[in-house]
Amino acid sequence: MSDASLTSGAAPTRAKKSLMAVDVRTRKRNAAEKRFRAYGIAAIVTGMFFLIVLAVSIVRSGLPAFSHTVVSVEFNLTEEQFADAESQLFKTKAYEALLIEEIRSALVARGLDVEFDSDAIARLLGKPGGTLREHYRANEQDLGQPVRFELAAASRVDGYLTGRVTRDTLQDSRFLQGSDLDLIDALVDADIITRAFNWNFIMGADTGVDNPGGAGIGASVIGSFFMMLVVLVLSLPIGVAASIYLEEFAPQNRFTDLIEVNISNLAAVPSIVFGILGLAVFIQFMQLPQSAPLVGGLVLTLMTLPTIIISTRASLKSVPPSIRDAALGVGASKMQAVFHHVLPLAMPGILTGTIIGLAQALGETAPLLLIGMVGFVARGYPDGVMSGFVDPNSAMPAQIYTWAARADASFYEKAWGGIIILLLFLLTMNIIAIILRRKFERRW
Repeated sequence: MSDASLTSGAAPTRAKKSLMAVDVRTRKRNAAEKRFRAYGIAAIVTGMFFLIVLAVSIVRSGLPAFSHTVVSVEFNLTEEQFADAESQLFKTKAYEALLIEEIRSALVARGLDVEFDSDAIARLLGKPGGTLREHYRANEQDLGQPVRFELAAASRVDGYLTGRVTRDTLQDSRFLQGSDLDLIDALVDADIITRAFNWNFIMGADTGVDNPGGAGIGASVIGSFFMMLVVLVLSLPIGVAASIYLEEFAPQNRFTDLIEVNISNLAAVPSIVFGILGLAVFIQFMQLPQSAPLVGGLVLTLMTLPTIIISTRASLKSVPPSIRDAALGVGASKMQAVFHHVLPLAMPGILTGTIIGLAQALGETAPLLLIGMVGFVARGYPDGVMSGFVDPNSAMPAQIYTWAARADASFYEKAWGGIIILLLFLLTMNIIAIILRRKFERRW
């Protein structure tokens, strides 16, 4: 066989391609990566858009709750007028009559003449006579001297000035009548009605359904504070101790597997189930006081424990096994290795999980529905520490729910304002979690 016959039957050699050349498969893979990046960016932009819309809606709807309308009147009560008012049978009515004369004189001095009576003042200011009487009985040194009072106007007056109530939509009622709007316009022209920051909304307590302007969230903040104390004192040590035992000391058998599965399942149980449990165990069986922050804290502790246990176990598991082996290798016991080496390294994650669990408990409403915190109207601050735990009170999410369920539009604004305060608390707790994580974080 000749060389020609051998070469003629050989397969043709392929042309060599450069490694720098992009083939069809590579182009498809690069295109898929670009599409994935675009999907990710689009998802982030969409999420940020809806987050901004939500934040703007909350702020726009809640800001009116932080300001209110006040009637600013400079009142000069003489000793003779004070003695005459105190001698009458209806003392508050006497002070209201003096206030009406003072307002009428202020309007006339500014060239405004509007007819109104005590009923109109009652619709605009409620019962200002009691406020004046209490001030002068406690401060008799102000008699004969000009004193400026800033009396909170009714919520309907505030709604008229903010545009929520108009002349076309107003219907005469015991709360506001069409003739009252002329008096309001005159008081605005005379600079007697002004807008001021509503400190009572932050520091005050809830009121009845007929007085939305005087409602405040301060007492509910105190109730949430006492509940969070109960949750922190109970959930942190119990959750961390259970996590350390399950992760470091518990034998791996069916019993511990059953416990771990149940903990994971409890973390996904709806919060209202814990409210039913708290109603049955703490109130009906143990006879603890209804609507008390102590009961609310116990219920929220049960709800928060699975979250704390899962986050703590994840933090303990993230510590490298070499840390444990090194401690055991130099003669440390199992207990010493865990508490002196593993636990300090896992502490940032434990604190972060605990604060996130507390933030979750702070915003829960459903468990509080079952123990009566929504039905109770907290009209004042607790008398002491023990009364703060056992006396009936409300909580911020329960108070927001109560305001949102009322018919008056002013309570709706209060609910949005309460949401702003609640979000500020949650944001503060998350910032604290980040600071603690960075402070205690150790690198190995």
